[in-house]
This record gives sequence, structure tokens and C-alpha cells, in this order.
Amino acid sequence: MTEKEKMMGGYLYDALNKDLLKELIRGRGLSWEYNRIHPADAEAQRALLEKAIGSLGSGVIIVPPFFFDYGSNISIGDDSFINMDCVILDEALVTIGSNVFIAPQCGFYTAGHALDVKTRNDMKEYALPITIGDNVWIGGGVKVMPGVTIGSDSVIGGGSVVVKDIPEGVLAAGNPCRVIRKITPEDAFKYPVAPEE
Repeated sequence: MTEKEKMMGGYLYDALNKDLLKELIRGRGLSWEYNRIHPADAEAQRALLEKAIGSLGSGVIIVPPFFFDYGSNISIGDDSFINMDCVILDEALVTIGSNVFIAPQCGFYTAGHALDVKTRNDMKEYALPITIGDNVWIGGGVKVMPGVTIGSDSVIGGGSVVVKDIPEGVLAAGNPCRVIRKITPEDAFKYPVAPEE
């Protein structure tokens, strides 16, 4: 197996492999370019994202700064919104569904390091995919760890550290993040609505 195949397959791989480093520098360079586009130039932003991101749905908005490693291992569905200061370490696939709202300062980390010192110091790493379903809201400052899946229609409370899978249709929060309760139809009636004239 190539080092890239090992990386994408969830096996230990050599993080200093020259072919991987070349791809990494390309991705980080595109991230650097994206963060220097004027905020009013939506056309240039979209063009660069189409070059950088593996699969990019329509209507996606990503507010700079936005940081990623490869970019090519990221998939984002239609009409998703990622607010400023998002970090995606996409050594494995990061799949973000449609109509996902991601608040500022969130991180999605597929990359992991060995617990034992020798393997870690030998620059052997592993990566596990992250999957975010459709219609998910991720609050500010949330960190999602390697191998996690967050089910569709769920909400992750701000500041959470998600280390285990979260099912569909729930409110979850905390460190470590855990399910608090199911989201119900009654939740739609908890917000003030302006009176009609």
C-alpha cells in the first residue's frame, strides 16, 4: 500500500512521506489563498473552493478564515454554512451533509497520534473519517474527534468535545459530548415570533 492508501484506510502511515507532504502543501496553500480573498468577492471565493474542496454542493458559504490540510478529502452538501475560524484536518474523509450550520471556531480532526512515545516520535499517524449528517447545527467552539459520526437533524451545544457517535434528531452537549434529549416538534414553538401587522 502507498502511504496515502494507508492514511485513507485508517492505518498507521508515515506523515513525512514526500508525496503526502506535496499534497499537504498544495492544500494549505489553497487555504492560505482563500483567506486572502476580499469578503465581498463571492465569485472568487467559490472558484477557489471548487479547486480546493473534493466535493462542494451548491449554495455553500464558508466565512474566512477557513483552515484545512488537504481540502480534497472534504465533501460539503448543498446550502451548508460554515462560520469563521473553522479548522478541518482532513487526513481522512470529512463528509458534511446539506443544510449544516457550523458556528465559529469549530474543529474537525480526523488525524490521531499513537499513545506510545516511540511510534509518535517516529511520525507515524493514523486518521479516521468524520461524518456529519444533514440539517445539523454545531454550536460555537465544538471539537469533533477522529472517527465520529453525527446523525442528521441533531444539534451539538457550544463548547462540546465530540468523541463518540451522536444519533439522529437529538440535542447533545458537554465534554465529553453526550445526548441530553430528543428534539421534538414542540421545540418549534419556543421562539418569539414578531406580530403580524
